[in-house]
Amino acid sequence: MKLLFVRLGSLGDIIHTVPAVSAVRGALPQASIHWLVDVRHLEVLELVDGVDRIHAIRPTASGWVSAVAGLRREQYEAALDFQGLIKSATLARLSGAKRVVGFTRGALREAAAATFYSESVAPVPGRHVIDKNLSLLRAIDVPQPAAAVFPFVRKPSSALQWARAQVGERVAILNPGAAWPNKRWHPERFGAVAAAIRARHALPSIVIWGPGERELAGRVAAASDGAAQVAPATTIADLFALCGSASLVVSGDTGPLHIAAAARAPIVGLYGPTDPRRNGPWSEDDVCVSRFEACGCHHLRRCVRERWCLEEVSVDEVVSAIDRRLSVAAPSGAPSGRGNQ
Repeated sequence: MKLLFVRLGSLGDIIHTVPAVSAVRGALPQASIHWLVDVRHLEVLELVDGVDRIHAIRPTASGWVSAVAGLRREQYEAALDFQGLIKSATLARLSGAKRVVGFTRGALREAAAATFYSESVAPVPGRHVIDKNLSLLRAIDVPQPAAAVFPFVRKPSSALQWARAQVGERVAILNPGAAWPNKRWHPERFGAVAAAIRARHALPSIVIWGPGERELAGRVAAASDGAAQVAPATTIADLFALCGSASLVVSGDTGPLHIAAAARAPIVGLYGPTDPRRNGPWSEDDVCVSRFEACGCHHLRRCVRERWCLEEVSVDEVVSAIDRRLSVAAPSGAPSGRGNQ
């Protein structure tokens, strides 16, 4: 069976879809799995073991034409749209697959996407997004596995070598950035947390950053009383290596947190406009400091309040969450993905 997975982005959403690769490999070892992804997220897919071919699409008219022509030559048995957008559903349909499978209308981010499906699957409501993605595999008779498996390949990392040379093997990773402004916690509070981690747990901190966030990382380090250093620029492979070897990762709901979860790092997550029960780390040992229930901007990029909900999270609250997380020796890897709140 030749299958096409359609998940164009983003980084965290791709990571949440990767366990479907392992599930198909376990149930249908002879299946050929192809993945259609936005070229801007190609790097993360290149680290996934089990994908036979990656189709990277450029977000332009000519990119679409070229990608669709290549997809149609593959003659897929089924295209599975994990994304639930009109553009992803359109591409799944244009692939020429015999079957085009997506979620039922009520479970889609854009309900009109259902128009392009030949079959729909209703996910169990109120579950983690990983569970939702795995439920789509029922259409091809792949049972939901007991645990989510993330088949990422670890590669040598110059950033990890740098970190070990600077601070040794025991380190906390702090990630203050996020694409959504209302997912960001104050950098000065991150700095105070770094100082507390050093004082209470003898852990130095490394501050990671993405495009346009170097100054933000510098503010964290400047407020840490020497407890934190700014990491060099990192690749996705570097982030997997750093998080996978870390004693702790503290982050908002953004790509590096989901990388850390896939790498089985101990995590404290900071959640405002998004629900950690749906988008949080999936080890039961991990701890989420959440304001989702009290937040008025559920899953909105722009806060509807003058005072963002994450501004109400104190340094002491995060330090207490870190103490609880570090009292557990190692992540359990439980698949339910809710995190303790």
